[in-house]
Amino acid sequence: MIDIHSHILAEVDDGPKSWETAVQMCRMAAEDGVEYMVATPHANDRYHYDREYLTGALQHLRGLIGDTNLRIGLGCDFHFSYDNLQDALVRPERYVIEQTKYLLVELSNYSVPLQITDSLKLLLEKNLVPILTHPERNPILQKNTQRVLEWVNAGVVIQVTGSALTGQWGDVVRQSAEWLLHHQAVHVLASDAHDTKHRVPGLSAARRAAAALVGEDVAGALVDRNPRAIINNKSLPYSPRPAMK
Repeated sequence: MIDIHSHILAEVDDGPKSWETAVQMCRMAAEDGVEYMVATPHANDRYHYDREYLTGALQHLRGLIGDTNLRIGLGCDFHFSYDNLQDALVRPERYVIEQTKYLLVELSNYSVPLQITDSLKLLLEKNLVPILTHPERNPILQKNTQRVLEWVNAGVVIQVTGSALTGQWGDVVRQSAEWLLHHQAVHVLASDAHDTKHRVPGLSAARRAAAALVGEDVAGALVDRNPRAIINNKSLPYSPRPAMK
């Protein structure tokens, strides 16, 4: 399994507060069957995103975990603000997953204006593929899931939090995640791990939950084939276009 959204670098955002915890998170992921994990620190008004510093932090974590079965890369949990968007259009290499065309995009829980659609399309026109993170947890999108279907049909990739399918975020989030899954509007499951107790690494439980809903083949695409394509800068092998309801 491959996890493209996680907060495993210490002391850079609201993820682990110590390198000891960061190492433990990596070990937990590896023990759960994750072979590649993308560290995606926040880029928002609260947390400054410095790619050069974070590259050094990633190298430090690689040294701490040593010779294990887990490989780690670097991306960004990119808050979709006007300033961030303008910078990403000029310097996409500072925010994308490794050196790929894929960019994690997080929308505000308080406002999802109509212009977001044009902004997502602008990224696509620039040959950047936005991966919309955890729409099932966004209270605005929970009430208007049709917008997510529209974005999928425009070429946006959708990433759902694995633990949403196991009920960790409550029934509303679980039902929203299941709705998206049943409507073929989920391309990737990721952990969005932050710690070792509450928002933990690992995807095997989410894979089993997805398999129970849509079958083993699709579940495998969500945790392996599609995220593997992303880190290798390939087109997604599982990329349905959902019918609008």
